[in-house]
Amino acid sequence: MGAPVALCFLLRDGAAGREVLLGRKKRGFGRGKVVGLGGHVEPGESPAEAAVRELHEEACVVLDRAAVRPGGTVDFRFPARPEWDMECTMYTCTAWSGEVCETDEIAPAWYPVDALPLTDMWQDADHWLPIVLSGRVADFLVEMAEDNETVARFAVLG
Repeated sequence: MGAPVALCFLLRDGAAGREVLLGRKKRGFGRGKVVGLGGHVEPGESPAEAAVRELHEEACVVLDRAAVRPGGTVDFRFPARPEWDMECTMYTCTAWSGEVCETDEIAPAWYPVDALPLTDMWQDADHWLPIVLSGRVADFLVEMAEDNETVARFAVLG
């Protein structure tokens, strides 16, 4: 089993259509990449509680718990670095309070859902992120290659 993590994708209607909040990692795992906001699930915390906490810590917003919707799961496998394995629970949310701000960990920015910054993201994002942002709830398996950057295997589990 990988480490439990939670991601939450904030969605809004922008001038040019639907937008999602992503962030450029400033430190730690994935530094320099554009990623979904979220992080580790703490002991005694549900994945949804972790998503709410992480969005506040990383982007200064308070999520409306009633508006946090399941987005499915991704089982990330790194055969060359099994300590990086993650069991990721995903959510989407369209209601929050507070202004998005940059933190020590993340520089958040809004991106058009139909023009995601895939070249700046982990290579697996183009396999599952558009599906999640479309509103479909699904479970995915992502197995990375020896280089820990490219996808060796991808599957939609349900």
